[in-house]
Amino acid sequence: MPLNDNATLVVGAGNYLTAPVGTAMPADLLAPGSPWNPVGHTSLEDVFGITSEGGEATTLGSLQNKTLRTKYSARTEMMTFTLVQFDEDGLRLFYGQNAPTLPNGMIGVPQDPQPTQAAFLAIFVDGGNFFGFYAPKAEIYRADDLSISDTESLAGLPLGVKPMALGTNSWTYAVTPLGGVPATGATAGSPGAFTPAGAATPANLAALDEVDANPSTKWTPGQYVILGDTTNAHWNGAAWASGIATA
Repeated sequence: MPLNDNATLVVGAGNYLTAPVGTAMPADLLAPGSPWNPVGHTSLEDVFGITSEGGEATTLGSLQNKTLRTKYSARTEMMTFTLVQFDEDGLRLFYGQNAPTLPNGMIGVPQDPQPTQAAFLAIFVDGGNFFGFYAPKAEIYRADDLSISDTESLAGLPLGVKPMALGTNSWTYAVTPLGGVPATGATAGSPGAFTPAGAATPANLAALDEVDANPSTKWTPGQYVILGDTTNAHWNGAAWASGIATA
């Protein structure tokens, strides 16, 4: 495997979103749009994790070869993060989507909680790079018990997201590779974004030669994209040009 500096990740910002089950992954991860909705504020300390169960190996052998093959059991995985927003929507993600609103406005904790089913999207931003986890169907519920241990930090609701296969899919969730997918398009914005989702940011102005501008007409004042060398570029209606579009 060759060294690829652009495939490393240092998370500078991120977001977690849900949408109705089966919602397609957005073309622009930095601007998902409707019907994707953020779950709310999340912890800076417990950013994200993946735990798994299963996957035990069983060695199968023959009389002639005691270690002929290895068979693995099914593995289930759970993504975890901590929500620090204690509103009704957040409490229902933790206590169950069937948690009732009581006459006095409080949220009742159900005896038989039902996980929230939704499409799930986690986006992590590293400068001009971004990395995403997408599950077209997932169950969201508490991942651990609620514990408020001090008065100096934000209290949190530990949530777990269990990706599930949707329809005939042979996969439960997908991730965007870094540094391996060339950008084929650039959508105007302030800043704009490169497509397809997860595409590597073009290194410099010359690297935009193979990138199509969207729209193909002159970009309006204030629109631009950020390149890998941290400079800006815009489409002037005929070619790529340095800087931010002006009148």
